[in-house]
Amino acid sequence: SSRQALEQARAAAEELEDLKAVAKGLEEENGELRRQARHMEKEQRSLCLRAEGLQEEVRLGPRGCPGGAVPRRTPAPLCHEQNQRLLVEGQGLREQIQAQAARVADLEVSAGGGHSGLPVGQCR
Repeated sequence: SSRQALEQARAAAEELEDLKAVAKGLEEENGELRRQARHMEKEQRSLCLRAEGLQEEVRLGPRGCPGGAVPRRTPAPLCHEQNQRLLVEGQGLREQIQAQAARVADLEVSAGGGHSGLPVGQCR
């Protein structure tokens, strides 16, 4: 009877050690996920700032002219090329922000729902 109790105690001690190892691994994984989430949030803020800069550039128009007025010395094809570049770059930023938001959402689900307070997929 005491032999069975000793065996049970050993088995319980081994199980406890296994659970401690699993808990430590989960804590390390959680720390890595939090680090990745912080990095992604910084990247998302950076993308938002770039997108806001592009919006301001588009709002001001070519060469910073309010209302999209074109200075007389600016050839029309240049303005069209600049607008196309801005549109393409803006679309690329929107896609990057959406992808970033999806990655942040995946991390939040993996990490148990910790949220940074930023709206997912949106700038401010």
